[in-house]
Amino acid sequence: MKVAVVGATGLVGTKMLQVLAERNFPVTELIPVASARSAGKEIIFKGKAYKVVSMEDGIAAKPAVALFSAGGNTSLEWAPKFAAAGIRVIDNSSAWRMDPTKKLVVPEVNASVLSSEDFIIANPNCSTIQMVVALQPLHTKYKIKRVVVSTYQSVTGTGKKAVDQLNSERLGSTLSADDMAYKYQIDLNVIPQIDVFLENGYTKEEMKMVKETNKIMMDDSIRVTATTVRIPVMGGHSESVNVEFKNDFDLKELTTLLSNAPGVIVQQDDASQLYPMPLWAHEKDEVFVGRLRRDESQANTLNMWIVSDNLRKGAATNAIQIAEYLASKGII
Repeated sequence: MKVAVVGATGLVGTKMLQVLAERNFPVTELIPVASARSAGKEIIFKGKAYKVVSMEDGIAAKPAVALFSAGGNTSLEWAPKFAAAGIRVIDNSSAWRMDPTKKLVVPEVNASVLSSEDFIIANPNCSTIQMVVALQPLHTKYKIKRVVVSTYQSVTGTGKKAVDQLNSERLGSTLSADDMAYKYQIDLNVIPQIDVFLENGYTKEEMKMVKETNKIMMDDSIRVTATTVRIPVMGGHSESVNVEFKNDFDLKELTTLLSNAPGVIVQQDDASQLYPMPLWAHEKDEVFVGRLRRDESQANTLNMWIVSDNLRKGAATNAIQIAEYLASKGII
């Protein structure tokens, strides 16, 4: 089928092209779309060169599906235009996530909500995706009351400018304020702010995790509180998650449940010091879970550690899995 990648020259867009090729998605014609300044550039997909085209040309090409990763403002302007032309849009920005008329989808959790009526489908925030993949099987079995999550997020979540800043700092280069993705040095540092601060003192990223978790898991009774932190790492986001259940659990049974859950790999062996790390998760599509242990300070409560590649499962792979589901149902 004809497939458009909107934002094809960016970090996530480039990863989308890689994942489409690796998963052998049935692309008969690729339409790479980007901003006017990138139009005319060439990208390589499966050994073949394709010219980057404008938004208007992308719509005119009539792809079956358009994978968007071009920022929220671009999506707000252009996703409805693609949809009006009969093109299914899977959008990686925050533009449509909390729109009550749009589905917010992680295929392992709630793909069944999708139908032929959906022309703009939202891809969740990267840190939310990996958490709900691990939480869903536990919620089904034990019923989650409350989640306390602290994240340790890769600079790749910010984009190329952040990666360049980290690499420059590690080389000892002095950067101008315009060249810095963050207000502060990121190398040898930890920045407890992701996105802007809101009136309640939380950042936008933190509140995304709260609201998106409830929407994806289709249960507003799950209470979530988050602290999101940027760390000088590339390869994946890590999360320390404390989960309080309504029902008690057997730790061995819970571990087996996670081991059998779709998209989850349990890495837990204290004797050999095996646990999830961005080093292991990099360039993989699964969500890695470990450090499973009871919270000894409170009943029916679990501590866990969740790691996933934020550019893959946290963005590109999840979007393509949505497209695969739509294809399997004959929707595209």
